[in-house]
Amino acid sequence: MLVVIRGAGDIASGIALRLYRAGIRLVLTDLPNPTAVRRTVCFSEAIRLGEVQVEDVAGRLAHNSQEALELTKQGIVPVLADPEGACIAALKPDAVVDAILAKKNLGTHMDMAPAVIAVGPGFTAGVDCHAAVETMRGHTLGRVLYTGSPIPNTGVPGNIGGYTVERVLRAPASGVFKPCLEIGAMVKAGDVAALVGNTPIRCTIDGCLRGLLQDGIEVFKGMKCGDIDPRCKPDHCLCASDKALAVGGGVLEALLHLTHALEGLEWTKSN
Repeated sequence: MLVVIRGAGDIASGIALRLYRAGIRLVLTDLPNPTAVRRTVCFSEAIRLGEVQVEDVAGRLAHNSQEALELTKQGIVPVLADPEGACIAALKPDAVVDAILAKKNLGTHMDMAPAVIAVGPGFTAGVDCHAAVETMRGHTLGRVLYTGSPIPNTGVPGNIGGYTVERVLRAPASGVFKPCLEIGAMVKAGDVAALVGNTPIRCTIDGCLRGLLQDGIEVFKGMKCGDIDPRCKPDHCLCASDKALAVGGGVLEALLHLTHALEGLEWTKSN
């Protein structure tokens, strides 16, 4: 089975880990200049660096669809700089997963593949996708919808350690982003995490700097630039989040349901 995942940020990468470990071949796509914050667990870094390892899974930049297919045969997750998803027509995948998380539909439709699964708000199952997966933290996280839509975007990040909006760092102005710290650094409220031009971005709470944009990227005022984890566990920076894996489990469920991949299999009980 071949699946194209649109997006290669931290949620998309958590989905990719779930599917890859279930034996599914994958091709991921993202922007030519990715804007993922949790870069240590994002396959999108392959576009910038050429190759990346997310947990125990290797990813590599592919320059075209044929190269991507060859990488899947080697057990490597290929990543294409293809935000429009032009590769989908050439690859003819069994399924497409929209994990861009733009909070709106950027062009995904049900004719892209036999199974089209969308992640997060902005989609309606049965209208522009065959199934949608909830991304809001809480009781319904990871739940699959075959009709209706995920919870609309509230603009408030999920609660981690008692913090919501406080744990997200945003650009105070438009300009060129320059990090002053590394992902995994332990920080205190008031520490300077980065600069936009000459304007500092200060840490808003104590914790571990779980995510930070790469040096030199253009940002706009209010853009998400970093993420502080108040649980203060640096090892969390090197593994997919609970949210990403929960959403990935929902995508795997929807994929098996829509493709009937397990139908006809005979299960035997070993003694």
